[in-house]
Amino acid sequence: MTEQAPAPVEYLYGIEAGHDEGNEWVPTRVVRFRVTKKTPRRIYYLPREWGQPEQRFVDRIALERDGEVVRKSAGWWEPDLRVYLNEPVLEEDQRPSLDELKAAMAAAHPDRGGTDEGFIAARRRYERARATIPRAERNLV
Repeated sequence: MTEQAPAPVEYLYGIEAGHDEGNEWVPTRVVRFRVTKKTPRRIYYLPREWGQPEQRFVDRIALERDGEVVRKSAGWWEPDLRVYLNEPVLEEDQRPSLDELKAAMAAAHPDRGGTDEGFIAARRRYERARATIPRAERNLV
């Protein structure tokens, strides 16, 4: 009786945008999706690793030709909006600038429809980022 070697696990890739999670900034990162099946026209994959049974697919011909494909039915927030055949290389850490953090803080203010908790968290992120800038450069910001 001969044993067969298990088939290698294949992955497709997506990019999860940087976002706030509670009081912490989660930077942009590459996410991988396990391939479950390949047919001549489609590649099926699982969009999440944590046991979600939903299976999605992309056009195999376009993906292999272009190296990436955009899912027309995906939401802008989904990491598999754009699916990559090979792992994409991200540019260096894409942290928000002080201006972006300041704008987020203003948008989270209760007078502008935000909540107290949201404003406090946004101000804390802004103050933490501002503290990393040397004092001589702070006046320029």
